[in-house]
Order: sequence, then C-alpha cells, then structure tokens
Amino acid sequence: MLTKREDIEKRTEELLQPIVDAHQFELVDVEFVKEGGNRYLRAYIDKPGGITVNDCEAVSRVFNEVLDREDYIEESYIFEVSSPGLGRPLKKEKDFARSMGKEVEIRLYRPRDREKEFRGRLAAYDDAGVTIEDENGERLVFSRADIALIRLAFDF
Repeated sequence: MLTKREDIEKRTEELLQPIVDAHQFELVDVEFVKEGGNRYLRAYIDKPGGITVNDCEAVSRVFNEVLDREDYIEESYIFEVSSPGLGRPLKKEKDFARSMGKEVEIRLYRPRDREKEFRGRLAAYDDAGVTIEDENGERLVFSRADIALIRLAFDF
C-alpha cells in the first residue's frame, strides 16, 4: 500500500515520463514534499551537458496543462521543474550504474564507529547494500536501510 505522497509521486512520474521522453531528457526524480508551510511537487530532469532554464520551462508548460486536466492532487502545491544539481542523490538503479567507480558521499541515519558520514569510490551495489572503497583501499559495506543519503561527492 503506497502512502498518499508515494501515490502522488508515482502518478506524476507516469504522466511526466512521456513529456520528458519527447524532449529527449531524463526524468531523474519526482518528489512531493512540505517545506515551510508550502507543498512542492518537484520534477528533476537532466540531459548530457546539463539542463537549461528553457528546458525546465518547456517541460513545466506542457505538464501544467496535464496537471490541470488530471487534477489528482487535493491540496494546494507549487510545481517546479529543475536540474538535479551537483549534489544529486543516487536513488534509482540507473543512478548507481552511472556512478560506478566515482567518488560518493554516504550519510547514515545512525553512527557507525562513531561516524555518520563516509566517502569513497562506489565499488558495488544491489537492493540490499552499497559497497565503497575508501582512500586506504578498504571496502566498506552499508545496508540500504541504514543510508539516509548517498550522492556523488564533489570538491570545491
């Protein structure tokens, strides 16, 4: 049984996917979240070389018509389309596949050896867990259930 939030996200993905495909973009993620008193329905899209403001506007314009027609969300919300950005979380199988061998950051719900944040090269993943190799070549395995966030690491 899906929660209302999950149901809205799933329905949004189903309706949005053909529009994103028609533009030859990738639908990275959809989220329905509450932030500071407002609800947001966000779609994250990407393409090789990155997404522009015009790309976001094109998808938003077409999908707003679908949202008006389908009217499947009861409460009021703000719809946004954006690029996933640098710190994009890895969520789907394709995100992990694309990130193999790259540097990732993992944040845990609860500390492990008094640490909650780990960094290393993505070495393996499956439905149960994620394996990284740290700078000493040591392999660390994390259960998916323990991971609050995993994303590509970036240095400034």
